[in-house]
Amino acid sequence: MSQHSADPAPTSALATVADRRDWWRDAVIYQVYPRSFADSNGDGMGDLEGVRSRLPYLRDLGVDAVWLSPFYASPQADAGYDVADYRAVDPMFGNLLDADALIRDAHDLALRIIVDLVPNHSSDQHEWFKRALAEGPGSPLRERYHFRAGKGADGELPPNDWESIFGGPAWTRVTEPDGTPGEWYLHLFAPEQPDFNWDHPAVGDEFRSILRFWLDMGVDGFRIDVAHGLVKADGLPDLGSHDQVKLLGNDVMPFFDQDGVHEVYRAWRIVLDEYAGDRIFVAEAWTPTIERTANYVRPDELHQAFNFQYLSTHWDAAELRSCVDRTLDAMRPVGAPATWVLSNHDVTRHATRFANPAGLGTQIRTAGDRELGLRRARAATLLMLALPGSAYLYQGEELGLPDVVDLPDEVRQDPAYFRGAGQDGFRDGCRVPIPWTRDGSSYGFGSGGSWLPQPSGWGELSVEAQSGVAGSTLELYRSALAVRSEQADLGAGDCVEWLKAPEGVLAFRRGAFVCTTNTGGEAATVPAHGRVLLASGEVTVTDDGEAKLPADTTVWWIAD
Repeated sequence: MSQHSADPAPTSALATVADRRDWWRDAVIYQVYPRSFADSNGDGMGDLEGVRSRLPYLRDLGVDAVWLSPFYASPQADAGYDVADYRAVDPMFGNLLDADALIRDAHDLALRIIVDLVPNHSSDQHEWFKRALAEGPGSPLRERYHFRAGKGADGELPPNDWESIFGGPAWTRVTEPDGTPGEWYLHLFAPEQPDFNWDHPAVGDEFRSILRFWLDMGVDGFRIDVAHGLVKADGLPDLGSHDQVKLLGNDVMPFFDQDGVHEVYRAWRIVLDEYAGDRIFVAEAWTPTIERTANYVRPDELHQAFNFQYLSTHWDAAELRSCVDRTLDAMRPVGAPATWVLSNHDVTRHATRFANPAGLGTQIRTAGDRELGLRRARAATLLMLALPGSAYLYQGEELGLPDVVDLPDEVRQDPAYFRGAGQDGFRDGCRVPIPWTRDGSSYGFGSGGSWLPQPSGWGELSVEAQSGVAGSTLELYRSALAVRSEQADLGAGDCVEWLKAPEGVLAFRRGAFVCTTNTGGEAATVPAHGRVLLASGEVTVTDDGEAKLPADTTVWWIAD
């Protein structure tokens, strides 16, 4: 089923991106959602060749690496996070030669490539699972997943009370080859995504082989989807509660953040360290506390873990400072860099989250105050980029894109939307293809429209419309990333020096650099800490060494 790989990337192909060790400690990594980035063949769906054609844009933006969401062979029941073949590219995105060309071109542009890996579950169209169904109870293939007999007189009830993250029970009953109702299988997400049984040695063997396949192709690292979910508690015990999705991030669940996952990642780290080029693992690990997240990035495990606590922190100076301190304090003992992120493919874009009142969560259905949201988003970005560690950007946030909150129900494709309970199911709003030009059937995304409809005003937010325009969000990002790379006191490190500031204002020093952020609703008077390097809004500096900092504004200073 797998496509044939191109020849392994020679060591020289990595030379242009291997000139600095530990690059990931202060890297800015840009997430590309391939189906929504650029469409090269006019079928309305983004693809690898489209991404490849836009690599110079990403180089000029100033990022260090590109993380690609899944492009593997998949029935697309969950936008590619249901993988049928981990060694093949889905035809909608291209083929392995396209992947190879993308990786090589990225390296030539001094960009690194990180690919998504989905080890918690496969597609129900994976050969292992199809054979497990066809061979019936007792099949050795069923042991590679979680098949169980049901409860009740005739096995008509699920094996336990676990609920799917996408809503409904986390179990589906199969029809056996003889036509009778049979065993149940576990799927923490959609029924088309059966969970692997990581207690079975064949699963570990297979994924170590998959790692080597893509490392031989030349990728620079892996973002691990649901990194907290691989290992389940012994006996798969009942949780004893309903609305379980509301507990996520608050408690250690019997199916998430089990200590056994760390054995898996220690074995993976051994594989990764066999390869030259300073390659990395990044964990998507939803845990109850940042301290538990730190367990994933101990020296013999993964390199980075997404900081979801920061992403979900309100636009409030005290809350932000507390989250920054807790993050740095948690990462320091394990020697890992902090990571900072404001948006991704699973949450409402932060330009829209910040446009709404606090407390609505990370999936929001209302547009809110667009002007307010953009002003806060710009300020939040400069704050994030001033913090020590690595930062993640989601495609289109550099354009100030809002979430598309008014998509008609008939065009939605988020599987959680169709399952009712569980996640809100409105992730389509942050996945609408991004605009490149002012005009065209899809504003430069491709020649044949787009798989999700774009708003009528999308062209005025496009790359074309913002390029070279002083004060535009795109130029703010370009300037911020350029300054970040030039200033030795930005990026790497593990601490900040907090400075005295008015209520609602954050101020911290890093060497000769100072960042001041006003999260309040009114302008604040703050000390002018030298020369203004960059600001997200208009800042007035007086002759007496003070500055008028508008509401929802960040300024970067450098000592003269």
